[in-house]
Amino acid sequence: MAYNRDRAPENNGPEMIERVVHLNRVSKTVKGGRVMKFSALVVVGDGKGTVGYGLGKAAEVSEAIIKGIANAKKNMHTVTLSGTTIPHEITGIYGAGKVLMMPAKGGTGVIAGGAVRAVMEAVGISNIRTKCQRSTNPQNVVKATMQGLLSLRGPEEIARIRGKSVEELIG
Repeated sequence: MAYNRDRAPENNGPEMIERVVHLNRVSKTVKGGRVMKFSALVVVGDGKGTVGYGLGKAAEVSEAIIKGIANAKKNMHTVTLSGTTIPHEITGIYGAGKVLMMPAKGGTGVIAGGAVRAVMEAVGISNIRTKCQRSTNPQNVVKATMQGLLSLRGPEEIARIRGKSVEELIG
């Protein structure tokens, strides 16, 4: 079965953006020779602030991708956005992966590496600057990016926590 990276899901649900971030082939040496298997790291989002990632493992590439997509759809999260960028600068850390994300003005575009770019496109962020500062392992980078995005807070949430209005906070 051939796989198109940007295909729509089979069900009639909302249109989802699916990106295969990393495919890995692993082998196990057994008595009869080597057994090859595949793992696929997949990011799924709606382009409007909801994103998830999943890891699928199988003997065939297409099966691994399908499992990764199913896993990503189970782990969807909503991200706080400010238009087409993020509300404030944030650093996401997971294991040895560290990703610095900075908001950018309109027209800047997505300045990011492969794994971070896939997450940003899936969530719907079109103006952002990012930098991977430690590990470049795709799994740790995606998890660090997600951790950073999920810890973003908008002015409404900060005002609610402090018991003030947004005008008191900004003005």
